[in-house]
Amino acid sequence: MMQAVFAGKKIVVGVTGSIAAFKVAGWVSDLAKEEADVSVIMTQSGMEFVTPLTFAALSGRKVHSEMFGTEIDDPMAHINLGREADLILVAPASANTLAKLANGLADNLLCTTVLASRAQVLICPAMNSRMYSHPATKENIKRLKSLGYTVINPAIGLMACKEEGEGRLAEWDDVKEYVARALSVNDLRGTNVMISAGPTREPLDPARYLSNRSSGKMGYALARAAFRRGAHVTLVSGPTTLPCPVGVDRLQVQTADEMYNAVISHAAKNSIIIKAAAVADYKPAKNHEHKVKKDQIKSHLELEPNKDILLALGKMKKPGQILVGFAAESQNLRDEGVKKLKKKNLDIIAVNDISTKNTGFEVENNQVLLINKSGEEQLPFTSKLHTANLIWNDIVRLIPT
Repeated sequence: MMQAVFAGKKIVVGVTGSIAAFKVAGWVSDLAKEEADVSVIMTQSGMEFVTPLTFAALSGRKVHSEMFGTEIDDPMAHINLGREADLILVAPASANTLAKLANGLADNLLCTTVLASRAQVLICPAMNSRMYSHPATKENIKRLKSLGYTVINPAIGLMACKEEGEGRLAEWDDVKEYVARALSVNDLRGTNVMISAGPTREPLDPARYLSNRSSGKMGYALARAAFRRGAHVTLVSGPTTLPCPVGVDRLQVQTADEMYNAVISHAAKNSIIIKAAAVADYKPAKNHEHKVKKDQIKSHLELEPNKDILLALGKMKKPGQILVGFAAESQNLRDEGVKKLKKKNLDIIAVNDISTKNTGFEVENNQVLLINKSGEEQLPFTSKLHTANLIWNDIVRLIPT
């Protein structure tokens, strides 16, 4: 539900002298499509790479470049832009602009706007890799962070100067998550959160394993939503094809035993734990070192139970710690959810309805029944990211004040 994050927000985009300025034109276009109110400030060097007309057309608003506007309706742009902004995004940020901002210089409209504003400032450096790695640039970035600015690390790759290294402008998909975080209500700021996600694979031999249909999408959506809301997120993930959510620390595991060890070893330092992974209940009693030939496979497979991760977490839960579980059910959702809530000492259980092809495993949407110790709530059929935010709304109410 990106629109709810960006719609109506006043975002100032500062474009400086870097060849990567042409990429930011696409960023401005995307923000405008999300119904953000985007104002662009360009430095004189920035206008050497992309014309103001381009950004004016994409944002639907006049582009600012002069310190003192001559227009009668905007004589104090250097004050008004910063005062009204919900967020300032400096991208691309050249080495020169980094140095000016780090030292509080105010010799152009962009730098003055940043100084005059109390909005959050996101800075996306983009420059030659040697310039980026220079001690002066590193010191300027350190200084910017100490002033409270968020500096988004550049990418590594081939640049326009034909050199390869760190200095490419970060990708918009990554930057957009930081923008969403800055514009969201950070009701999880300072909170350590651990989420498990995805399936486990229980090997029979080097070629075969037991698993399930979990894609990890619900757990990854919970991690993405938690990052936006300000949390420090540890994601313990079984095998999936999903990219790691921006800003999230991911621990990758394969088997139920590996997931058990990872989750239990990190449990104590997290105040909220969500176990969204679909852990295999059983594993083959024997894991063969070499592939078993087809004519040697027995018609009956001997299994043994895996450790119950959620039960273990419930037994070791500390006072004030919030524990949330998931259950995938195709019938008797409420009864099965209440039973699991009590048995495993949970604060909340989210019961996935997997009886239809439009919810549950491998799809983009979900419909969840939330049950806690005082009642229940049927969430609407919606995207998994929106579902994740609705679940977080319920969790936040339980955080001790």
